[in-house]
Amino acid sequence: MKQVTLSHKLRRKLRNRSSAFHPRHDSYKWFLLANIMLGTFMAVLDSTIVNVGLPKIMASFGVGIDKIEWVVTAYMLSMAVMLPTSGWLADRFGYKRLYFLGLLMFTIGSMLCGMSHDENTLILSRIVQGLGAGTIQPLGMAIITREFPPKERGMAIGFWAISAAASVSFGPLIGGYLVDNFTWQLIFDVNIPFGIAAMVFTILIQNEYINRRAGKFDLVGLISVITFLPLMLYALSEGSAASNSAGWSAPYVLVCFAISILALAIFITKELTTDHPLIDLRLLGDYNFGMGNLVMLVFSMGMFGSTFLMPLYLQNSMGYTAVQAGAVFLPVGIIQGFMSPVAGKVSDVWSPKIPMILGVVVLGFSFWLNSQLSYLTEHSFVMASLYLRGFAMGIIFTPLSNLSLLTLPREKMAQASGISNTVRQLGGSLGVAIFTTMLTTRVNYHSQMFGSAIQAGSQQFKNIAGEISHFAQQHTGSNIAAAAQQSKYMILSHVSKQAYIAGIDDDFLMASVLTFLGLIPVIIMKTKHKKSPVKV
Repeated sequence: MKQVTLSHKLRRKLRNRSSAFHPRHDSYKWFLLANIMLGTFMAVLDSTIVNVGLPKIMASFGVGIDKIEWVVTAYMLSMAVMLPTSGWLADRFGYKRLYFLGLLMFTIGSMLCGMSHDENTLILSRIVQGLGAGTIQPLGMAIITREFPPKERGMAIGFWAISAAASVSFGPLIGGYLVDNFTWQLIFDVNIPFGIAAMVFTILIQNEYINRRAGKFDLVGLISVITFLPLMLYALSEGSAASNSAGWSAPYVLVCFAISILALAIFITKELTTDHPLIDLRLLGDYNFGMGNLVMLVFSMGMFGSTFLMPLYLQNSMGYTAVQAGAVFLPVGIIQGFMSPVAGKVSDVWSPKIPMILGVVVLGFSFWLNSQLSYLTEHSFVMASLYLRGFAMGIIFTPLSNLSLLTLPREKMAQASGISNTVRQLGGSLGVAIFTTMLTTRVNYHSQMFGSAIQAGSQQFKNIAGEISHFAQQHTGSNIAAAAQQSKYMILSHVSKQAYIAGIDDDFLMASVLTFLGLIPVIIMKTKHKKSPVKV
């Protein structure tokens, strides 16, 4: 009987080893990588697909940019809150179980977004989506770094980045096609089949992993961070909102700032003093990891903010349709996806700083090119700046991720992944909020400057108004009085259009400056692996 039992165990062991989905099989980690890439594609897709639909959503609900920005910001904020929490939950309850739950929540959130009947319902549904995406992304990266050895990690992260790059490319294009030909609701419904497929593959492919050393949950840290982030961004967006006549001195804006600063102080104090922090801020004491996250924060502000602005410029100022605005982003992700594995290989063989420094310079230059946009800008100029951006993003983030994790111990990878993803989403949220606020402020400024330059009594103004009036009479059949009013309206409309584009140019210029400042921490990062990593 004992011999039969041993024989049965041996056969089962051999069968498990021969299965491609068993952790000891050489192919397992690659199947697992493909599964993680699908989940990442979904989560990143919803960060990009919605941007080209914002003008239609604004028109559908009759709201302005200060309100509609929360469709983007709410998603990023809920992700930022969930990113560090998911690491502890996965350690406690299992990575496969929580990854599946994240996919389920994301899919349900997508369905609710498609069913939304007003902007508030849509924002709440985006929060549900973001909670799911905030579970998917950090666990995916943590699983990859755990399963792949250091010598293959750069290449694995590079291929993982392809899924994000594909979302950057095809998200706006798919979203534009659906918005132009159907309804904006479909840009959320399209996630449902991907979500179902990802859940099925997770059940079939992924094996469970539980960290038995998971500590206590940091409830104070969670409450303080979910108080700080929304209130800070709400205060930033409301300071220059059209509905706020008191501006930055409005009492509720000041109260939001005060509470958010207090919550931030509580959060930092708690995280540095507890044995089981929600976000282990002490990891930032690791030189490379701290510098890498500073770079990530700066770049995310510029990239998410600029991605939010470009579709608005193309559709509102240049007259592009949603699908045309989405199509311009197609090469960005393709170039990024092609360059990511190459950069990963270069960082594994040579110094990661080589592609990183080159990428920062090219990225900053692409933002500077966008700061020169006008209503006469040609399509080829817009595309050239986006080609450069895709190239830069492809050669920056793979070596940046690899170099940031260089000196961290393996058991800290889940926490480190949560921090990196939180910083990226926090930077994106800040970028959208700050750029939206700056856009509103600068458009008002340029409108006043351009408006004051128009002197209705000047001979030049009279000549231009007269020529436009004459054109209107000849080609539209308007009478003299109507044509005179039309000419003045066209001049004011042109001034408003110029002011809007000038405001967008100012935002891109700020993104360029922020990006070039990111060169400083990149240059001072270390590239040699220490023999004995710093214990944190």
